[in-house]
Amino acid sequence: MRSFRIYIDENLPVQLAKGLNILQEPQNKKDDFTIEVVSITEKFGKGAKDEDWIPEVGKEGGIVITQDYRIQTQKHQRELYRQHGVGILFINPPSKSGFSYWEMVKKVVNEWEDVKVILRKEKTPFAFRCTAKTKFAKFE
Repeated sequence: MRSFRIYIDENLPVQLAKGLNILQEPQNKKDDFTIEVVSITEKFGKGAKDEDWIPEVGKEGGIVITQDYRIQTQKHQRELYRQHGVGILFINPPSKSGFSYWEMVKKVVNEWEDVKVILRKEKTPFAFRCTAKTKFAKFE
């Protein structure tokens, strides 16, 4: 059975990773694959540099959910996640002030089934992006 590890970036609540992992666990038995959800903060430490965790996530063929759009816009980081085979799911906040805690939780939960479709269909590296009002779409 295929398995995936999804990392929740430190710009999202650690509790979101824990909650999604708990909620997904019984579904793993029904799906044709397993998903483990992990917090980057808990795995690599608070303030871990993207240049440090991206290669490690890539070794696992991991996927990251983040609000850090700079990973796509800064050439060296974009090349880094592509080189290491990381899948990135960007969630753009509705404004500079970002999502409230519950807005973020609801957004990720509402998109979760689409996240699973992306995992089934796409090979890493990849990038998808959604906004507060849109679904995930391929992002180059």
